[in-house]
Amino acid sequence: MIKVHYLGDSRAHRILWLLEELRVDYDVVVYKRGPDYLAPASLKAIHPLGKSPIIEDGDLLLAESGAIIDYLVERYGKDAGLKPDTASASYWRYIYWLHYCEGSAMPLVTNKLLFELLPSKTPFFVRPIAKLICKGVMQKLIDPGFKDHITHWNKELCRDGWFACGDFSAADIAMSFVVEAAVERFEIDLDIGAVRQFIDRIRTRPAYQRAVERGGIYRLANSK
Repeated sequence: MIKVHYLGDSRAHRILWLLEELRVDYDVVVYKRGPDYLAPASLKAIHPLGKSPIIEDGDLLLAESGAIIDYLVERYGKDAGLKPDTASASYWRYIYWLHYCEGSAMPLVTNKLLFELLPSKTPFFVRPIAKLICKGVMQKLIDPGFKDHITHWNKELCRDGWFACGDFSAADIAMSFVVEAAVERFEIDLDIGAVRQFIDRIRTRPAYQRAVERGGIYRLANSK
């Protein structure tokens, strides 16, 4: 049986969701974040980087969300309809979004969150300067790219409501966390109706809801 090492309120939700979509049996080992919101040191006993998600399947120990999604679809989901056929026109769109979510989108969202939080973590006597520096970095470097990416998502979703093809796929699972995090955590002064509809659509899927029940804390599932 597959074992998922699951850090609460994290990208690991996507792996539980995928397993629920595939209807594959699995066990969950839940880890709670510390007061600093970081993963506990006990995760390093499983993988040297101490990150989540991690899965164990027999002798295989695998980290990194994209690699895990690819493995599970190939190993357990060839007939599940979660990946376009390699000869189809949608296949490379699927591959693009599967890699884009962590390669391009997530670092941008993480940087935006970091620069919004950074001033509050500095000593009070340098906080005004830190605020000015962080504001300048966001306005000049981060926010323009952030808006470009969200506009890109919305345009793609306007096509048929999904990222990779005319129906739901594992690429939508891969993209879900970064989309939810961006919409939940930041003010977005853009017309992104298709993005918001995508979030509503994935949250109504029974497998998504079962994953929330199995994993526990996933605050983004309750965002508006």
